[in-house]
Amino acid sequence: MSKENIYKEKEDLLEEKKAESAKSSSKKAVSSKKSTLKNPLDNLSSRFDKKKTKTILGSLFLLLSIYVFFACLSYFFTWKQDQDSVFEKGLFEFLFEENEEAVSNWFGKLGAWLSHLLIYRWFGLSSFGFSFMFFILGLKWMLDIHTLPIKKTIATSLVAIVWFSLFFGYFSHIINYSGGNFGYQTNQWLSFSFGKFGAFLFIFSLLYILLVLLFNPDFKAIWNKFFAKKDFKEMDADEDELENKLQFRDIHVVNTIKDDEIEDEYISETVDFGEDDEDDLADSDFVVVHKPTPHVSKYDSDDFEIEIPDSQEEFSEPTAEKNLEINVPKEDKILSDDETDKLRQEYGEYDPKLDLSSYVLPSIDLLRDWGTSQINIDKSELEGHKNRIVETLTNFKIEISKIKATVGPTVTLYEIVPAPGVKISKIKNLEDDIALSLSALGIRIIAPIPGKGTIGIEVPNSKPEMVSMRSLIASEKFQNSDFELPIVLGKTITNETYTFDLTKMPHLLVAGSTGQGKSVGLNAILISILYKKHPAQVKFVLIDPKKVELTLYNRIERHFLAKLPGEDDAIITDVTKVVNTLNSLCIEMDARYELLKDAQVRTIIEYNAKFISRRLNPEQGHRYLPYIVVLIDEFADLIMTAGKEIEKPIARIAQLARAIGIHLIVATQRPSVNVITGMIKANFPARIAFRVQSVVDSRTILDTSGANQLIGRGDMLISTGSDIIRLQCGFVDTPEVDAICAFIGDQRAYPEALQLPEYVGEGSEGGNDFDLDDIDSMFVEAAKIVVIHQQGSASLLQRKLKLGYNRAGRIIDQLEGHGIIGPFQGSKAREVLFDNEHAVVEYLRGKGID
Repeated sequence: MSKENIYKEKEDLLEEKKAESAKSSSKKAVSSKKSTLKNPLDNLSSRFDKKKTKTILGSLFLLLSIYVFFACLSYFFTWKQDQDSVFEKGLFEFLFEENEEAVSNWFGKLGAWLSHLLIYRWFGLSSFGFSFMFFILGLKWMLDIHTLPIKKTIATSLVAIVWFSLFFGYFSHIINYSGGNFGYQTNQWLSFSFGKFGAFLFIFSLLYILLVLLFNPDFKAIWNKFFAKKDFKEMDADEDELENKLQFRDIHVVNTIKDDEIEDEYISETVDFGEDDEDDLADSDFVVVHKPTPHVSKYDSDDFEIEIPDSQEEFSEPTAEKNLEINVPKEDKILSDDETDKLRQEYGEYDPKLDLSSYVLPSIDLLRDWGTSQINIDKSELEGHKNRIVETLTNFKIEISKIKATVGPTVTLYEIVPAPGVKISKIKNLEDDIALSLSALGIRIIAPIPGKGTIGIEVPNSKPEMVSMRSLIASEKFQNSDFELPIVLGKTITNETYTFDLTKMPHLLVAGSTGQGKSVGLNAILISILYKKHPAQVKFVLIDPKKVELTLYNRIERHFLAKLPGEDDAIITDVTKVVNTLNSLCIEMDARYELLKDAQVRTIIEYNAKFISRRLNPEQGHRYLPYIVVLIDEFADLIMTAGKEIEKPIARIAQLARAIGIHLIVATQRPSVNVITGMIKANFPARIAFRVQSVVDSRTILDTSGANQLIGRGDMLISTGSDIIRLQCGFVDTPEVDAICAFIGDQRAYPEALQLPEYVGEGSEGGNDFDLDDIDSMFVEAAKIVVIHQQGSASLLQRKLKLGYNRAGRIIDQLEGHGIIGPFQGSKAREVLFDNEHAVVEYLRGKGID
């Protein structure tokens, strides 16, 4: 082909292409004209968004509330003049009647008719509640002011309008139609049916029911607040006695959970600029350039290939008719707490105590006052002890410049300031000599006293005072504490009530010889929590190998206890069950850490605060997490029988469980090194020591001597790190514990104790301790259920077949023995070895099992 023909063909192709582009541009112009006709309605609907609608409606509601309020207010001044004009007339009939008469209502004919409808025909004086509802709606929708929860406010207002109409209607014979036609007619019927006084009782009974349904108020607390204290004030008593009685009367529970603030982020919105916006874009400085890719034409020949780009004119064709999408990000806006917590505003905060909303804390009267809480000072005894201490030190040529005595309930502390140049070690070595001169047991020398430039000598009193648990519970220091898990143990040498927060410990090691007050101390710890916490806030796991120490707490099983699924006894006494329970707590610990990770918080306090403010979705597995306090009474017996099986989960819980609210209290009467090992001591920084027999035992517990010099009967040392404090433990007797548990147990409870995660030890489900020929009658049905649900667990069989835990566990063993499910894998689910029900049925038939 010649070169001239090639260029001629090229010109023909270009002319054809231009003609086609002209046709397409004319079609687009026609379509753009059509779309231009539709765009005004589309733009109107797009600009009339939800926010503008709510703003307009809010303004209308505000105007309506003002109009209704003043129209109804005007009714009380003008109803006599307007009554005949409005009576039994419809709205349109009254507004557009031919013989128009002037009305006296401040807001004209509409105001007269509306006020007549609300006050005369409907609800009387309570009709002002409608104005209140409209006002709250208007504030929220127009001005975005959140004053009260909308749904609850509307419901409460409607109920109040109806009830006050009934109440005012009862007195219609005094004030005509004060309750409106509804209140008047309803009271007429009630009076005919129940009598005048019966109608009055019915109205106030209805008020009580409505208050309970809407607010569930604590009437007893209200009575005590406004009336009980007045009774005390009228009593003829001294001021000190009055304060003591009030102290024992009021028990305050402090709620420490607070809301956190969060921020919501906006994502960028897509703005679609149509053809109507082209003029706006043209007038602005913002330029959008659209460059099409150059088109290349190819011509093939036998000898060579020529690539000829389309003419440059094609690149500059108008593209205004094409729509362009531009992403315009909005500026971030920090929302208020009310705006972010829409669920909390609508429904209120989640209340974990709502299931047992009627629960009442134990009364202080359940505890007995064993002592006077007053310190009896025997000056002659103090003077005698002082003289003997000074004489003994003088005999060994130790001079002192000052001595001071601080009297406690059971021990007196003598603080000595030695003369300059006296070595502390010389005084420390005279411990036995001073004890001999005083003829007293339990002399303890503190050299020096931490934080003071003195040396302390603790000398038991000849007549020790008993510290009652009642005085500790009723103390202001305990009642006004804001601890998460508050515990009050006893009184110090200075007669101060000693309280601490178990969550700050976070675990507690208790040791002491038999009969020295260890069991009383454990009861004091449990009683402290029972007197301050609701059953929804804390659960106990009680482990008692001796089987008799903690049996009294069986009565609060469905309130405060937690246990493994299928267990009959809430107090765990069997060693095997103890191992399973501790491993189950490890599973619960891991599950709680997963919840904290999903919620992006670090502690149980932050997690529960977020859940209470409805920022966590229960449908995603989130739940309110109560504290779990694990109390092991005789640890030495468990170590002797189970050894490492016990020590390993305890050490793991002690190391990790602080942040998720699981706290250990481990007690033992044999504080030897093979029981309280280095791993245990490393994870229990807080320790309590009652009297022990030797210095070695004291060093095992406290890493120092002193516990061997205690006098017993509740005399104790508590170490929380660097300081060691001597306390006299509060005494609580068995009948008192029984009365407190009976008081709690007689109240409405949860259906069952808190169920811990299922855990069965390796030796419990191995398939080797049963006869394969001894098949349970529910075996085949259980095999089908396991395969259908693809889940091999005893709890599944319990739910589906309504079996006890032990029988379900045996069937699980048989299913493993016959190769239907895999072996036990700790916290992981067992593997199901069959895919469908038909396959497992055929397999069992082949083995002769139908």
